[in-house]
Amino acid sequence: MKTKPDLGFWKLWNLSFGFFGVQIAYALQSANVSRIFNTLGADPHDLSYFWILPPLMGLIVQPLVGSYSDRTWTRMGRRLPYLVVGAVVAVLVMCLLPNAGSFGLAVSSAIILGLVALMLLDTSINMAMQPFKMLVGDMVNEKQKGLAYSIQSFLCNAGSIVGYVFPFLLTWIGFRNTAAEGVIPQTVVMSFYLGAAILLICVLYTLVKVKEWPPQLYSEYNGGGKSGDGPEEGSSNLFKLLVNAPKAFWTVGAVQFFCWFAFLFMWTYTNGTIAKNAFDCPEAVTINGIEDRVSGKMIKAKYVMLGDSTLILEHGKATVAGVMSGQTFIPARTLVVEKGGVADTIVARSLVVSNNGVPCAEFGHLYSTDGATLVIDGVAADGLADYMVVDYLEVMNGPTELLLSDIVTHDHHTGELFIDNPEKVTLENPSEASFNRSVVLNTESTQYNDAGNWVGILFAIQAIGSVIWACVLPMFRSRKFSYALSLLLGAAGFISAGMLTDQYLLFVSFFLIGCAWAAMLAWPFTILTNSLKGGNIGAYLGLFNCSICIPQIIGALAGGWILSMLGQPDELAPQATMMIIAGISLVAGALCVGFIREGK
Repeated sequence: MKTKPDLGFWKLWNLSFGFFGVQIAYALQSANVSRIFNTLGADPHDLSYFWILPPLMGLIVQPLVGSYSDRTWTRMGRRLPYLVVGAVVAVLVMCLLPNAGSFGLAVSSAIILGLVALMLLDTSINMAMQPFKMLVGDMVNEKQKGLAYSIQSFLCNAGSIVGYVFPFLLTWIGFRNTAAEGVIPQTVVMSFYLGAAILLICVLYTLVKVKEWPPQLYSEYNGGGKSGDGPEEGSSNLFKLLVNAPKAFWTVGAVQFFCWFAFLFMWTYTNGTIAKNAFDCPEAVTINGIEDRVSGKMIKAKYVMLGDSTLILEHGKATVAGVMSGQTFIPARTLVVEKGGVADTIVARSLVVSNNGVPCAEFGHLYSTDGATLVIDGVAADGLADYMVVDYLEVMNGPTELLLSDIVTHDHHTGELFIDNPEKVTLENPSEASFNRSVVLNTESTQYNDAGNWVGILFAIQAIGSVIWACVLPMFRSRKFSYALSLLLGAAGFISAGMLTDQYLLFVSFFLIGCAWAAMLAWPFTILTNSLKGGNIGAYLGLFNCSICIPQIIGALAGGWILSMLGQPDELAPQATMMIIAGISLVAGALCVGFIREGK
């Protein structure tokens, strides 16, 4: 088997340049998915479950891309066709995902659309990302692999910086950073559009600049079969490959488990942590349904109507039945308080309105008119000294028929509702029923969306830290020492990120997290590929991605359960604690580095 020739710097650069565009897409997904699903109406306790899809698709797609591309020979090459297919799908889905809340769908329908888009996006990103890792394994000799993966790490983090700062920069330019309830802000939507355009340009550049070796030449440099035979016999038997995997495959995989478990928590809970700790985001109450305290049954739905289709719950919020003053009840769809020539609307369209995310009134709270005039549905209500805004549940009497529906399309322009196959239920004793409430961050508030932009800046600081640290890593004589040190620095970053309240001090936390990220990108694949020989490199790299995907799946499944154990149902979920748990996981990963034995 021939020794692979040394490649010039720009050839090494071109092999990985497309990673820049792919990583912009990945950065936009990482920094904004939790923000998107929170905005669509997802409960924070369920948030980690949405993150199951990305690693699950990676678990399925990346080994298949690796295995099949080992046996693919086309005029375009063996890896590049998968890059093209993945990039085209990613571009299309990047234009769909941020618009999931713009089609007037109800919460569940918008979330389902978002989940489908997320699944397709991550599948396509995985398909487009994997070829770049395999091109280095195919065409770069062992002496230059450290440099090649460092270049790939640099481009990866440069793309991350661009993707992370897009919403912040677009807000600074003048794009709207807040939107109607359930609608993704314009800054996020435009960021995905720009990312899609850059990804397309990068892929075209790769196709022009990179020419893969033909089958005969590939075989001479890598061993294995020839053109028509594909790689070594048995490469399609993934189980057999696992049985015969070198020890480095498993020991590095153990480190990977704790690393990716930690970063899954970062992507899931950073938005909530920063919004609450550093931006003092206001809280909001969302209603999951009606709970019958007698039977213990839960009528769960975001939309609940009376038999005459009058909404009781709309998009997880209680609608207003009217105003109670003493023993007098006055139905109301609008309520305006007029005083000194100033009119403040506190109820509109039967919903309590908010001012910059802070409700102007609360159900059941006694307010004094204090010389003001209440205007109810356009008619002044004179003589009222105090009043309460009450919901429909407070004024129901006797058994009441309800209609449940999660499939309601709300036209924001006409207010028209479309109801599809509602379920009928009867609430026997409304006086013994109550709304099942959850406390969440107010995603319509300026503070929440400013925090969402700041998360992009913090992730960019992480990427900058990773770029700088990636230049330092080759200077260490021991890969294992630099690997463990990097993870410990990242652990300190995670723990401090869960505790700090100053938005600028968080720069230090995320710079340290970037040190861990740089090592995670550079050393695992360098250590592994130096332990691999023959024509199964692509298949092994695809299988090795399971060490990235499986811990994320486990973290996603465990996240909601851990969050529920840490907090109370009637309190805001303690997302900051999840960042501290992520730091502890990185400490465990650093300890596992000691078990790695590198191949020669």
